[in-house]
Amino acid sequence: MDLRILTKLNAERAARRAAVLVTDIKKGTQRLVLEADILNDPLGAHLGDALRMGRSGMIETETGQVFLTVQAPSVRIIAIGAVHISQALVPMARQLGHDVIIIDPRTAFASPERFPDVTLIAEWPDKALQMLGADRYTAYVMLTHDPKIDDPALFHALRSDAFYIGALGSRKTHGSRLERLRTEGFSDTDISRIKAPIGLPIGAISPAEIALSILGEITASLRLKADGTRATR
Repeated sequence: MDLRILTKLNAERAARRAAVLVTDIKKGTQRLVLEADILNDPLGAHLGDALRMGRSGMIETETGQVFLTVQAPSVRIIAIGAVHISQALVPMARQLGHDVIIIDPRTAFASPERFPDVTLIAEWPDKALQMLGADRYTAYVMLTHDPKIDDPALFHALRSDAFYIGALGSRKTHGSRLERLRTEGFSDTDISRIKAPIGLPIGAISPAEIALSILGEITASLRLKADGTRATR
């Protein structure tokens, strides 16, 4: 690999930005396409599908075969609330290769005993989230049912590039939440980013089932196209 390409690829990795390395099999040439440039690339549709699926592989083009090497950051889930759902969510998320950060100012809940080997921040979200950069591979899940904790995190999430924002609560609870968000100046377009009630509608009851539904919805948001269909690759 050309040293300039390797240097640029390492810089993208360090910044948690995605990129695709395109290798022309016949010519042996390589070029790096950054995520921000994919739409304008001649292979844009193929690159977008490969990145969406997180899968490297060979494709046929008009000029011959090329190999797409996908480099994408791991998904980072920021869970607001050290609750039972979070306890169930952590091991499932790890199985999927995701990183999880738990934020909760209530030290009785946010304890290493309840969350061993997890990045745990026992601070109020408005303070804790200033220390964490949110990017296109960040998912926020609000799980406390307490507006004093969930709302500041929602304010932060809605101003970020996070690909997923979900909030626990009934439709009535969410209706009150929407009123508060509008009072804070968020538009209907902003608010429409929130998945609420959180998770896929699978009839989940237990904390583990709810965690499963949340991870399913996060996966769908990550992998499916805007129209809800799968990538062709």
